[in-house]
Amino acid sequence: MPESEFVAPAETRIGHVHLKVSNIDRALEFYRDLLGFQITERMGDSAVFLSAGGYHHHIGLNTWQSANASKASQNGVGLFHTAIVFPTRKNLAEMLQRLHEKGYPLTGMADHGVSEAIYLDDPDGNGVELYWDRPRAEWPQKPDGSLRMYTRRLDVNNLLAELL
Repeated sequence: MPESEFVAPAETRIGHVHLKVSNIDRALEFYRDLLGFQITERMGDSAVFLSAGGYHHHIGLNTWQSANASKASQNGVGLFHTAIVFPTRKNLAEMLQRLHEKGYPLTGMADHGVSEAIYLDDPDGNGVELYWDRPRAEWPQKPDGSLRMYTRRLDVNNLLAELL
């Protein structure tokens, strides 16, 4: 399939994710209490908006069509994961240590060349990637100069050394 002639502006970004959850309070225990996002607005017991740093919202959670629903299917169509980027490698290391201290189960960890990532599921089975981007100058490239991402084992000890 040929590439589109239209190209999105370089400054384009994805602003937030809005998730259907089965229980607002349980979702808040994950996104607010574990990951550290702050509530910017709450709409009764049916919706809440959270952010980091005072943005209007990075994460929306609602039960409008999903109250008490079962977990997201691993084998169905839908969101693979929400990716949350941390500003520094040390921030990612701090989060990994926090998850370990809280005993929260991880589904994976990886070095992608361009980034290092930790994977887990929220209480509704929605995949979450926590990561930091390496500086662009360090991104691996193919001989033709195009990007060469990969998936390799994350060096956890090296990541946690950021905390020393």
